[in-house]
Amino acid sequence: MLPHVEKWFWVQRFATIATGTRIFVPQRIYRPYTEADQKRYITDCELKQTIYFLSSNPSEFGLTLDNAIKSKHKDLQDKDDPMFAGCGPSVSIRVEVRPFIRSRTRFIHSAHQWPGYRSWTKQIPTNDFKTPKGPITRAKLAKNLANCVKRFIEWAAKQPMETNADRRWKVGPKHIKLEDLMLVSLHHVSKGSWQPQLRLRRPLPELTAHRPKSIAATTSMIL
Repeated sequence: MLPHVEKWFWVQRFATIATGTRIFVPQRIYRPYTEADQKRYITDCELKQTIYFLSSNPSEFGLTLDNAIKSKHKDLQDKDDPMFAGCGPSVSIRVEVRPFIRSRTRFIHSAHQWPGYRSWTKQIPTNDFKTPKGPITRAKLAKNLANCVKRFIEWAAKQPMETNADRRWKVGPKHIKLEDLMLVSLHHVSKGSWQPQLRLRRPLPELTAHRPKSIAATTSMIL
C-alpha cells in the first residue's frame, strides 16, 4: 500500500474525535486511469504531507464546515500557518463518486467522492491575493474547501442518485447539508490533486423498508 493511502486510512482509524461521529464519507482515493499516468503523477512524485484541521475546546480532528465557511475559526489550531509551500501556482480539489450500494489559473484542484453521485471537481486558489501576495493560510484553505463542498451539495441536490445507491447519503436541504459535515484532513493524492476527508456530525438516518408496489399487489391478491 502506498504511503499516502496508508495515511488516508490511518486518519479514519486513529483520529481523535470528541464531537460528532466517526462516520467518514466513503471515498475511493483518486488515481489516474493508466499505469503510465499513475507512475508519472503518483509513484514518481514527492507527494506532500497531509494537512490536518485540528480543533481545540474540545481537542479533536475536524472543523465544522459551517464554521469554516463563516470564518469562525478561533478554535482551529495553527490557523495562520501558510499552506502549499512549494506546490506551484495551482492544485486540484477533486470530488469523485464512489458507488456505495446497500446489501488553469492559480488554483488547487480538490477531489471529493460522494456515494451515489457522479464525479465532481473544483479548482480553488492557492494564493491569497492580498498585498504582498502569499500562500493561503490554513483558515483560508478551510473556508475555500467548505465553499467547494457547498457548491457540490447544491449541484448534487439537483441530480438523481445512482441506481441502488444508499439513499441515506442523499444531499440537499432535507438531507445531508453543509452543517452536517466536518473537515478532518486534506490529502495529496497525485501531482496537483488533493482530496479532503469529511466526517458526519450526526448519525446516518435509518431507512424505512418499503416493499415494491408489485410485491404488495401480489400479496393482496393472494390474501
